[in-house]
Amino acid sequence: MENNMIEVAGLTKRFRNLVAVDHINFDVKEGEIFGFLGPNGAGKSTTIRMLCTLSKPTDGTARVAGHDIVKEDGKVREKIGLVSEKMIMYNDLKARENLRLFGKLYDIPKDALEKRIDELLQFVHMEKWADTRIGTFSTGMKQRINVIRALVNQPRILFLDEPTLGLDPQSTSEVRELIRKINSENKTTMILTTHMMIEADMLCDRIGIIDRGKIVALDTPANLKKMVNGTDTTILEFEMANLTPSIVQALRPLPCVRSVVQEDESHMKVSATGDDCFDQVIDAVRKNGGKIKTVKNLEPSLEDVFLHITGRQVRDSVADKAPMPRPHGPAGGFGGGGRGR
Repeated sequence: MENNMIEVAGLTKRFRNLVAVDHINFDVKEGEIFGFLGPNGAGKSTTIRMLCTLSKPTDGTARVAGHDIVKEDGKVREKIGLVSEKMIMYNDLKARENLRLFGKLYDIPKDALEKRIDELLQFVHMEKWADTRIGTFSTGMKQRINVIRALVNQPRILFLDEPTLGLDPQSTSEVRELIRKINSENKTTMILTTHMMIEADMLCDRIGIIDRGKIVALDTPANLKKMVNGTDTTILEFEMANLTPSIVQALRPLPCVRSVVQEDESHMKVSATGDDCFDQVIDAVRKNGGKIKTVKNLEPSLEDVFLHITGRQVRDSVADKAPMPRPHGPAGGFGGGGRGR
């Protein structure tokens, strides 16, 4: 029987009148990469903060690596690492000095810590830059050091909160490969939050889709897509010579249309249901003067799953993001060993 590294029951977080996380239940198996997928403000980061003991739940319980997140918060922190969307490093310090600083927070003996730092630098092919100031690094190099900073204490569970946010495509690819490597070689259990469909699809064994504080679906990426495939839903991608807002608006009232998303000045995606939905949509486009260049019948994506479940597109709603209390401790990191806050 597989061991659960995380068990969550009824976990809830309220900020005054806002319910940021609303009685969620899930578990994460040992060695699994578990993803939280949803827009900003959905409750992903708030959930991570509670599981990492940086924020106390309003209601519900959770156990991480066998320890209660409230009653045994110090024990939890011994077993986890956190890579948040903000890089937790000091630009004036060298790479090795940054890792040494955070290692000391865990009371790791000096000789063991130095050996661990050498191993981690080699793991991400950064040993040549061990004694170079972080401030001179590219964004991708900084994020590699930021990730291994969270591995100094050899955590059983690694939390990754939007780890590729703001990175260029090459750095994003490097970080994703690093996540796979840590999981496959170290067997580290991982919890990844993202609003990027491709990232969740590429990396995660299972995904919890979270919207407005609730988990609205939870399964493997393949099974989630079957939620759309298992219906009579058709997903059409149009390339048009004269795509206008009026054409998009004309499609939305059609009884067969579930959603219409204009992706750029010449492409739109239409999700529709019914045996004759293809003909209905094409006829409506032409009736409104649309000049179709190509039409593709697409396989469902995780974006389509979200549309199918919620009836709306995954969007970043920064204004809706729940306020976060400032964490205790240096730079939002964890204290070492059993030292509580």
